[in-house]
Amino acid sequence: MTTLSCPLRSLLKHTDCLRRAAVSRHVLPGSPQRSLGASLWRRNFRALSHGATGELLSLHYLSMFLLLMFVPFLIVLQQRCYFFVALSCHRHCSLTSCVFFSLLLPVMSTSSVDPDTIFANNEMSLRDIEIYGFDYDYTLAFYSSHLHTLIFNIARDILITNHRYPEGLRKYEYIPDFAVRGLHYDVQKALLMKIDAFHYIQLGTVYRGLDPVPDEEVIAMYEGSHVPLEIMSDFYGKSTHEHTMKQFMDIFSLPEMTLLSCVNDFFMRHNIDYEPVHLYKDVKEAIRDVHVKGIMYRAVEADTEKYICYGEQSHAVLRKLSAYGKKMFLITNSPFDFVNRGMSYIVGEDWRDLFDVVIVQADKPNLSGEKCPCDLMWFCLIFNVDVFDLQGNLYEFLRLTGWRGSKVLYFGDHIYSDLADLTLKHGWRTGAIIPELRKEIKIMNTQQYAHMMTWLQALTGLIEQMQVHRDPATQAVVEEWIKEREAMKPHTKDIFNAQFGSLFRTDHNPTYFSRRLSRFADIYMATISCLLNYDLKHIFFPRRTPLQHEWSDSCCNGI
Repeated sequence: MTTLSCPLRSLLKHTDCLRRAAVSRHVLPGSPQRSLGASLWRRNFRALSHGATGELLSLHYLSMFLLLMFVPFLIVLQQRCYFFVALSCHRHCSLTSCVFFSLLLPVMSTSSVDPDTIFANNEMSLRDIEIYGFDYDYTLAFYSSHLHTLIFNIARDILITNHRYPEGLRKYEYIPDFAVRGLHYDVQKALLMKIDAFHYIQLGTVYRGLDPVPDEEVIAMYEGSHVPLEIMSDFYGKSTHEHTMKQFMDIFSLPEMTLLSCVNDFFMRHNIDYEPVHLYKDVKEAIRDVHVKGIMYRAVEADTEKYICYGEQSHAVLRKLSAYGKKMFLITNSPFDFVNRGMSYIVGEDWRDLFDVVIVQADKPNLSGEKCPCDLMWFCLIFNVDVFDLQGNLYEFLRLTGWRGSKVLYFGDHIYSDLADLTLKHGWRTGAIIPELRKEIKIMNTQQYAHMMTWLQALTGLIEQMQVHRDPATQAVVEEWIKEREAMKPHTKDIFNAQFGSLFRTDHNPTYFSRRLSRFADIYMATISCLLNYDLKHIFFPRRTPLQHEWSDSCCNGI
C-alpha cells in the first residue's frame, strides 16, 4: 500500500479548507445527521493529531478520511458548487490527488434507480423464450389496500364467531404498514421477526404482539441471535411439528401476520393465559377459511372496481407477447369464476383468446409433485376444446404441451409456490413479481437515503482502516466510530418500515427473503408492466459483484 512521506501531525496544516467545509454542514437546514456529527470534526482531528504519532499515513486512509469529512456537506450541494469546493480543497491539499475523486465520485453519484427496471440474478436472453407463463394474483391482477383490510376483518370475525375468541378483538383494525413480507414467526414463542440470509435475527425487529422485544431478551431466549436450521421452516416456508418457524412469503400473508400480532397483543394486555401454538393454528385456519370458503372471492367479484387495480399495462404486456407470436399460459390456485371476473375487467371478455392454456385451482406447489394429482380445470385451446376436471399434475401438462426447459419463462409473486419447483425440477426460467420493490426504490432514490448510506459506508471504511492502529488514542476514536455506526442502524431500518425495515436487507446482510429470491428467480421486477420497456430480444445480465477475495489491497471493502 502506497504511503506518504509526512507524519500524521504535519497533515493538519493542510486542513483549513476541510475544517471550513465540515463545519458548514452543521448549519445546513434539514441535514439528517446534524446531531450525529456535532463533535465529529473535532474528534476526527484528535485522532489524527494524537494517534499513531510519527507513523506514515497511507494514501488510502487519507482518502477515506477526506471522504468522511466531505460527504455530509457535498451531498446537499448542487453540482457546480460541489466541484468548486472539491477542487478548492484539492489545491490546498494536493495529497488527496486522484484517489480522493476515485473514491468520492462513485459514492456521491446522484443517479437514481428506475423503478421500472428488470433486475437480473442470472443471465437470460428473451430471444430464447418461446412460451410465457403467468400466475394470476399479484402478477396479472393487482389489488387495492381494501383487500387486505377485508381479509383481516373477515378472519378476525371468524375467530370470534367460530373459535369463540373474545368480542374485544373487534376493536382491532388492520394496520397496513405494520408488517413486511418475508418475516418469520416463531410459533411456540409467538414472536414475529426478520431473519437474514445467514439465519441471524435482526435485533430490533422482534415483536411480541404489537410491541418490540428488547434485544437482551431475544438473545437470552435464543442463546444469541442465530436460529438453528433444525427449527427453521421447511422448503416451502411452512411450520411443521419438527419446525417451529413459519415464513410468510405471500403478499396475502400480510393480513395474517397483522392478525396474529393483534390477537397476541389483546391476550397480553388483558393478562389472558393462552397457548401460542393453538393461537397460531386458529388464526391460520381463519385465514384459510377466507380463501377456501370463497368469502374473499365473492366479495371481490361483487365489487371488482373497489378491490382490483385496473390492469391496463398488464393488458398491454399480453397483447405485445401475442403480437410477437409467443405462446402463453396461466396457472393459478384461484377458482375460475374469480379469475374470469378479474381478467374480464383487466383485459376484456375475450381474455382467454390470448392464452393457449389456462389452469385454475392448480394447488401450487403440489402441482409440481410427481404423485400429487389435483383437480384442474383446463381450457386447452391448443386442442381447440375445453376440458374440465382433468386429473393431473405439471408432468402431465409438460407431456401434453411439450413445453420444457429454458424456452419457458414463468412469472409469479410467491418465491416458493410459484417459482422454486419450476426452476429446480423443470429448468424453466422464472421471473419474480415484487410489488414492494417500487416503494423501496423510491425511498432509495431520496436524498435522505443517499446521504445516510454514504455516511454509513464511509464510516465503515474508516473503522476498517484505522482499527489496525493499537495506540490507546486511536482505539478510543475507533470505538466511538463503532458506536456511531451502531446508532445509525435504526435509522436505516426505519426509513423503510418502522418495525421491520426493508424487505431485502437487514442492517448489513441480505434478508432470508433476498437469498431465496436470488436462488429461485432469474429476473425480478416490481410489476409485469416492466416488460414493456424491453425488446423481446433483450439479454439480461446480472452485475458482476466482486467476491470478497477478488478485492485488491487498494480497493475499499467498506464502500
